[in-house]
Amino acid sequence: MKNRYHYASVLKALEELKAMDFVVDFNLQEDAIMSNPENYQILHIYRYEGDTNPDEEAIVYGIKSSTGEKGVFVAGFSPNSESHAAQVLHELSIKGNKQ
Repeated sequence: MKNRYHYASVLKALEELKAMDFVVDFNLQEDAIMSNPENYQILHIYRYEGDTNPDEEAIVYGIKSSTGEKGVFVAGFSPNSESHAAQVLHELSIKGNKQ
């Protein structure tokens, strides 16, 4: 399945995903994502670009785990702010587009 990209504010993205039962905070599970990225599928990607400051850019992933949990991962979009888990998710999103 190809990832679906949306452009919205971070708050709007989180509200929309919550309405679709994406309720788990995967930011709290960074180690699990980094250790076993194959257990996660990215279903939605919301990208928000700040109007004036590039540091305001963010990306919100709507993720489903292999156990069926659906949730979100929020990351800064600039190279300086990305966590290792965010880099893994970015790589997963690229793989998802190739399938």
